[in-house]
Amino acid sequence: MTNRVHTLRNTVFSSIGIYTEYFLGMVAAILIARHLGPQHYGIYSLFIWFAAIGVVATNSGVTTGVIKFVAELRGSKREDLIVPALVHFRKVQAWHMAVVVGGGAVLFFVAGHRLIADLNLLEFLLLAAAVGMRAPYMFNIAIAKGFEAFDATAKITMIASPLNLLMVIAAMLLKAPLEWFVIVYAISSAMFLLASQLQVARLVKPLTRGESLPDELLRRMRRHLRIVSATIILSFLIASDVEILFLNLYATPTQAGYFKVAYQLATGVVLLVPGVFGAVLLPMMAKALSEGREIAGRRFVAATSYLTLLSAPVLAFGISFAVPIIALLYGNAYAAAAPVFALVILNSGISTCTQGASSLLVSADRQNTILLLTVIFGALKLALDLILVRHFGLYGAVAAIMSITLISSTTYVTIGVRVSGTRLQWRRLSSILAAAVIASLLALPTFWLHLKPLWTLLIGGVILSAAYLLMTLLLKCWSGGDIEQLQGLHRRFVGGRPLALGKLLAWAGDRSGASR
Repeated sequence: MTNRVHTLRNTVFSSIGIYTEYFLGMVAAILIARHLGPQHYGIYSLFIWFAAIGVVATNSGVTTGVIKFVAELRGSKREDLIVPALVHFRKVQAWHMAVVVGGGAVLFFVAGHRLIADLNLLEFLLLAAAVGMRAPYMFNIAIAKGFEAFDATAKITMIASPLNLLMVIAAMLLKAPLEWFVIVYAISSAMFLLASQLQVARLVKPLTRGESLPDELLRRMRRHLRIVSATIILSFLIASDVEILFLNLYATPTQAGYFKVAYQLATGVVLLVPGVFGAVLLPMMAKALSEGREIAGRRFVAATSYLTLLSAPVLAFGISFAVPIIALLYGNAYAAAAPVFALVILNSGISTCTQGASSLLVSADRQNTILLLTVIFGALKLALDLILVRHFGLYGAVAAIMSITLISSTTYVTIGVRVSGTRLQWRRLSSILAAAVIASLLALPTFWLHLKPLWTLLIGGVILSAAYLLMTLLLKCWSGGDIEQLQGLHRRFVGGRPLALGKLLAWAGDRSGASR
């Protein structure tokens, strides 16, 4: 199996898992938001944010370490060390969980009335239980990714995500209050954990267990955990919707509700369409570096171009049609979230396009560099949130996340270029952005028809997609290998029809000067 085919296979399975989990999760979130309304959804979002940071703190450094070292041991043909490595990581996770749950309890009883006054004791216990189940679930997902067994991650989500959605629908039909949805969140955590345990068992069971980990490997694992633990937590504060906390504290829960729907929808959409490729980047980069710096550099450059190529039409569509998107999904009660969504989806797209750089740095053991940058960006993010949200509310939160994303993405890409010794394909990247802008302009006249949101999105989406594909071919945004793969997919899945598309791809292939 060639590297291109292997990567495509992993991307397909990763897509199935991510599409299922995030699409159904997004549907569930939309239903909850419509049911609770902006004010109560802002409070509920704060509850879930505290649980999420508990999971991140519990798994800080652990899950990335599992992916990195399992992939590395497989690449170096030392599978006998995988089980001892997993045992070591599970012990670390258990200690982290004890600290997180204990610290959360102290925070709840000492300062809960200030940070999250609407959280009662039962809800706190439910969220703590959810943390205790979702953290090992994410550990199991990391094992599957380290094995590049993305079929396992797909099966997990195909089982648990539909059940979670059904529970949300049942709660809505029963006109449930906010507390019931916290119960649903805890139950769904148990389902995800059980499904992941069953899938990962088949991966680990055939392995032979080595007696002990070599000192050098153990030293590197401990160093990874020591440095990356702090990095992950600070990265979460940078990348997550921590603004919900500040909006609840210094603005209103309603504004927090607007921000949450915009942020969740924007990050979910970007992840669903182009971001699935990002899930395979860390194991791919770790394996590539074990094969040589030059190979890793080529994959970093190719991944950045590929993610931009896939992200651009999504960003163009989201920015151009933000108003009908919010109106269709959330209703008029969330109309104020539309401009926020347009800005946040741009922010999410920038982060997605630069995932290759961060994966490269983690794989290259540049944890010290990442930690230093994360501390700087984390401190700056919290300072901006504190100042801008306090003075400008909702749009202060948007300004804070966009400022940090632009600064951090530029920094990581610059360092990634130096580490890999390569240069990004700037001409290709510029052509991709030009194609997206032109496609957006061609689709905007859809608004002149004054249709309902659904029809506006359908017609505008078709025009934008077709225009983007045409413009990317005209502007030579696809490489020769990409076009060959498109031609193969065109022949395999639709029998080479329509013929016009086949001729267009053949013409684009000739222009690219590609050779087999």
